[in-house]
Amino acid sequence: MGLDQYAFAVKGDERIEIFYWRKHANLEGWMSDLYSSRGGDKEFNCVDLKLFESDLMRLQNEHRDLPVVTGFFWGETDGRKIDETEEFIKKALYYQSKGYDIIYTSWW
Repeated sequence: MGLDQYAFAVKGDERIEIFYWRKHANLEGWMSDLYSSRGGDKEFNCVDLKLFESDLMRLQNEHRDLPVVTGFFWGETDGRKIDETEEFIKKALYYQSKGYDIIYTSWW
């Protein structure tokens, strides 16, 4: 059990998994805050969140210093997650440039 997080590139019926994280709690907190800022009012679990280029650019600027968050079964973010998040951002921007939507979802 625990926090599993995924990013997909979606175009029409095509859905490509472009990234997977295991227990990146701080990123989950950032995404949950983004969801809430857009008016999301359900529990942020198993929710598809579309990421726009502006979201990815903001994440690129903030991902090294994300606030520390915790959750039931979420674990803790470690230093490797910084490199993983940078890799995700590059992939996401590439797929966006090809006309794909970027979707983040998580399950805990």
